Formats: sequence, structure tokens, C-alpha cells
Amino acid sequence: MGKRKEFVGTVISDKMQKTVIVKTMHLSKHSKYGKIIKRYKKFKVHDEKNTAKIGDTVRIVETRPISKDKRFRVAGILKKPRTAHEIKEEIK
Repeated sequence: MGKRKEFVGTVISDKMQKTVIVKTMHLSKHSKYGKIIKRYKKFKVHDEKNTAKIGDTVRIVETRPISKDKRFRVAGILKKPRTAHEIKEEIK
């Protein structure tokens, strides 16, 4: 029995019901030149309670197929983005 894939990414869209789009990034080495390159991939992720919003950093886990495109679910929200209001409160 294998392990489920896990990724950490940023929510870039939350316009669908119970679904968010998460952009993940990983580093890879160019095969010929050896330069480190950032590679990005977008996943449609199931979010049952609609808790994740744009800008949140989330952990996603592979799961059974939920729809044609959804194969991952939100396992947890790691970090919320800071708003201008929160920054002003810290200064005071």
C-alpha cells in the first residue's frame, strides 16, 4: 500500500462551490544546463466547508476521485494572508 501524495500550495481561486484551485511549486534541475528551475502546477481541490480563501497557504492530500478533475482535498490551512487592517493593528 502506497502513501498518499501531499503538497503545499497557495489558493488562487475560490469562485466554485466546494472547490478551490491551488497552485503548487517545486524546484527541478534542467537536464542539460543544470540550472534550478521553478515548476508550477495547478490542482482543483475539494474544500467541503468552503473555508479556504484566495491567498491562503494550504496543505492538500490525494484522495479518491471526487469528480472529473478533482483528485485532492484540503487537509488544512497553514497560513492566512495578512490584511492591511491587521498590519495597522500591530503598529499601534
